[in-house]
Amino acid sequence: MKVLVVGSGGREHALVWQLKRSPEVEKVYCAPGNAGIAADAECVAIQVDELEKLAEFAASNGIGLTVVGPEAPLCDGIVDVFRRHGLLVFGPDKRAAQLEGSKDFAKAFMVKYGIPTAKAATFTAEAPAADYIRGEFAAGAKGIVIKADGLAAGKGVLVADKEADALEFLHGCFDGMFGAAGAKVLIEECLVGEEASILALTDGNTIVPLVSSQDHKRVFDNDMGPNTGGMGAYSPAPVVSDEVWKKIDAEILKPFLAGIRAEKLDFHGVIFVGVMVCDGQPKVLEFNVRFGDPEIQPVMRRFDGNWFDVLKKTAEGRLADAKLVWSEDPAVSVVLASGGYPGKYRKGFPISGLEDAAATGAVVFHAGTAFKDGAIVNAGGRVLGVSARGKSIAEAIEKAYEAVDKIRFEGGFCRRDIGAKALKYNK
Repeated sequence: MKVLVVGSGGREHALVWQLKRSPEVEKVYCAPGNAGIAADAECVAIQVDELEKLAEFAASNGIGLTVVGPEAPLCDGIVDVFRRHGLLVFGPDKRAAQLEGSKDFAKAFMVKYGIPTAKAATFTAEAPAADYIRGEFAAGAKGIVIKADGLAAGKGVLVADKEADALEFLHGCFDGMFGAAGAKVLIEECLVGEEASILALTDGNTIVPLVSSQDHKRVFDNDMGPNTGGMGAYSPAPVVSDEVWKKIDAEILKPFLAGIRAEKLDFHGVIFVGVMVCDGQPKVLEFNVRFGDPEIQPVMRRFDGNWFDVLKKTAEGRLADAKLVWSEDPAVSVVLASGGYPGKYRKGFPISGLEDAAATGAVVFHAGTAFKDGAIVNAGGRVLGVSARGKSIAEAIEKAYEAVDKIRFEGGFCRRDIGAKALKYNK
C-alpha cells in the first residue's frame, strides 16, 4: 500500500522512517518533506496548507493512508477534505482539532469532564485580563501562565514570574503580536513539578497510550533561556511511575475518551497530553492533536511493531485490534539547532558528518534541512534530531552524543543535558 505523510519536520521524518519498515508499505510519499526525508520517501512539492491539492494527489496516486503531521492543517480541516474525497486519513476532523486550536475550548472540555488541570480564566479584552493578573500576583502567586487562544507556532505561551513581564506579554497578545490567535487569552495558575508527554492513539471507541517521554523546551542546559519547539527528548520518562500511569489512565485518558464520545467529536488520530506531575499527581497543561516533536523521535526508536498497521486500524476505527510492540531499551533524541535559535538564525550552511553519525548506530532525523548546490544545508531553526537507543538511559545518552559529535555546520549547537533528569531515578 502507498502512504502519504503530510509535513516537513523531524516528526514527519520519524513517522516516515517507521512506516517504511512495514512490510505492507510499498511506497511512502511526503509532502513537502525535506532533504533527509528524501532518502526515505518521495518528496512531493505540495505545501501543508494546500488541502485540496493534497487530497487530489492522494486520490490520483492511489494513496491508501494519509498521516497528517502538523497541527495547522488539522485545525484547517484537512481530515474533512480528505473524507469528502473518500480517502482514509489519520487525524481528528476540524471540530475535534479545536482541542489544540483553541486553548479556551480545551480548558472548557477538561473542566466539563473532570480532567485535572490548572485553574484558569479566559479574556477577550486587555483591561480585565490585566486586572486579573494584578490580582493573582497580589494574592501571592509565584508565577502565572498566559496563553494566546489560537495557534501561534509554539510561541503564544509565556510563563511569567514577574507581573511586569506578564502584562507586557498580555499587551502584545491584544496588540496583534500573534494575529487573530491572540484576540482571546487564557490565564492560568503556574503548576510546579516535572513535565511529561503522554501520546495516546484513539479512534473514538478505544484509547491506547504510547510509551511515555519527556521534552526539553528551554534552549540552554539546566532549563535556561527562552522556550523553543523542543531541544531534545527521551523515553521513557521515569517521573511517570506505575502509580502515575494509573492516575493518567483513570483521571485523564478515560475521561478524555468519554468526553469526545459525549461531544461526538470525530477523532481518529493521536492526542498529545502535556502533563505536569505535581507531588505524584498528573495535571494537564495542554492538549495537542498531533504527535509531539521531538518526543515522537525517541518513541519511534522504541517501537518494534508494525506502525502502518497500527495507524491504519486507528484511522479505520479498529484500534482495539492493533498490536503495539515496544522495546524495553530507552531512547534519546538530541536536537541540533541553528545558531541564534529560537531567535533570528542564519541558514544555508553545509552539514558534514551525517554518514559518520549514522555509522555509530544512531538514526538522524531531519527537521530543517534542504539541498543547496548538491549539499545538505540547514534550512530551519531546529535542524536535526539525533536519536539513539541503549540498554539504559545513560547508555542511550552516551550513544546519542557520540553521534552528535560527528556532525558539524556553522553556528550549529545543542543542549548537553538531554535525558539528565532521568538519571536521578537510577534507571
